[in-house]
Amino acid sequence: MAQDVHAIIGASGQLGTEMALSLKSAGKSVVLLDLRSPSFEGIRDLPFETVDVCDAAGLSACLGDHGVTHVYHLAAALSARGEQDPQWAWNLNMKGLLNILDLAAVSDSLARVFWPSSIAVFGPGSGRLAEQTGHRLPGTVYGISKNAGEQWCAWYRRNRGVDVRSVRYPGLIGTLAPPGGGTTDYAVEVFEHIGSDEPYTCFLDENERLPMMHMDDAVRAALELMSAPRVTLKCEEAYNIQALSFSPRELFEEIERQVPGFRYRCVPDFRQDIASGWPDALDDAVARREWGWRPQVDLTGLVTSMLVARKGNIMPVPAT
Repeated sequence: MAQDVHAIIGASGQLGTEMALSLKSAGKSVVLLDLRSPSFEGIRDLPFETVDVCDAAGLSACLGDHGVTHVYHLAAALSARGEQDPQWAWNLNMKGLLNILDLAAVSDSLARVFWPSSIAVFGPGSGRLAEQTGHRLPGTVYGISKNAGEQWCAWYRRNRGVDVRSVRYPGLIGTLAPPGGGTTDYAVEVFEHIGSDEPYTCFLDENERLPMMHMDDAVRAALELMSAPRVTLKCEEAYNIQALSFSPRELFEEIERQVPGFRYRCVPDFRQDIASGWPDALDDAVARREWGWRPQVDLTGLVTSMLVARKGNIMPVPAT
């Protein structure tokens, strides 16, 4: 029986880099797709193709040439960058997804697709704890595109038989690649600042509590969902998954506990307006019931992991 081939689109990004390393470590056959080559040395030996997800013909040829069976479609314009260039963000997020879904609908080999949604689908009115089918009126281009994407995925499942699976990710915190312009990026950037003579300046209010997740949990969630029997997955939308919820102040206090003398200040900018419309936490009872989701990394473990990575010089280079 031929081995499954896992393609990661957006493989050079924050989540893509960690996903590639995890699949490689598990002995999977992996091919990386992106417009720029990976910066992390640990995955540079994997096959890499320069592909624009908005180029349907080029994408189809690449996936066919490699005999891809599983796609992790991670390429996206994130919340903060999306607000600065709305039409570019919408085009990338929607056209890329629809190209993948169309290919999966007609392919004889492409069996399964993972596409991440986001807490950005929620907006004012969703409440502090966002229910699985709770109120959604997103206030950003990113959130609007993710909300629409969830509906497209449901349509392709019902009408074209595409096995596409999704989770609503919170802010993701990892060590191997820089964040890509999201509203929760402060929780990665702060660790690069440790050791500076100046206090770290955070762009959110110190009490703005948001759902967050260590990258180990984020990758594991995707892999566990992709491995779950299709018959057990009843939810037509992306699954809420909850791990941590903390404010900048709570994160910085934990950093100060482990790094005495750390200092910070909060000077909210336009990203505070985005964050204030998101929930504090997600109700993930459906994910726990249908495919056994359980987070593993708590706040202390997250900070410890990030500090160890920093000392080992494997923290990402800040995005320019």
